[in-house]
Amino acid sequence: MKHSCVNLEIERALWLQGIEHIAGVDEAGRGPLAGPVVAAAVVFPRDLIIEHVDDSKKCTAKQREALFTLILEQAICVGVGIVDHEMIDRINILQATILAMRKSIENMNIQPEYAIIDGNSFKHETLKFQNIIRGDEKSFTIAAASIVAKVTRDRLMRDLDIQFPQYGFAQHKGYGTRQHIEAIRTYGLCEIHRRSFHPSALQGKLL
Repeated sequence: MKHSCVNLEIERALWLQGIEHIAGVDEAGRGPLAGPVVAAAVVFPRDLIIEHVDDSKKCTAKQREALFTLILEQAICVGVGIVDHEMIDRINILQATILAMRKSIENMNIQPEYAIIDGNSFKHETLKFQNIIRGDEKSFTIAAASIVAKVTRDRLMRDLDIQFPQYGFAQHKGYGTRQHIEAIRTYGLCEIHRRSFHPSALQGKLL
């Protein structure tokens, strides 16, 4: 494993303000044609850092699984929020992502005093928070959340692959790969495909 570029600079600035429980929040699954969007929220003890934690996209699946275990062992608390394909179709993927993030925070055993969120779209009426573009490349806590979200969603998609084996969900996790597009051409859409991503989102991929 290479050394991570993420650090605790953002967290330390908040700790200096007397904020103790800081949740890092990120999501996985905004782009796929099928399956849920999953968010995770993680709070760590002050100054704790786990070597090799990085933006989940920069880690291999094997590395993510190993880090996932370490994160769950060493975090003060972890919350996960899942929004399924039906809700994504109902409220759109942006709102579904915000909802998944809010659920991940609500599902924590300890409610954080502050949240740092990957991206620029999160909203909350009562919790103090900061949106950070490319936060999973900057903050250790957000990067850890990105790993929890990604591993959780990948496991869900492997389970769905057993239910719908013809689509190859275990390999592509619902993203619009050539294999996935060919399966849709052959078998049509299954019940976990996001209807709002079709047909327009699919048409460009079929060209």
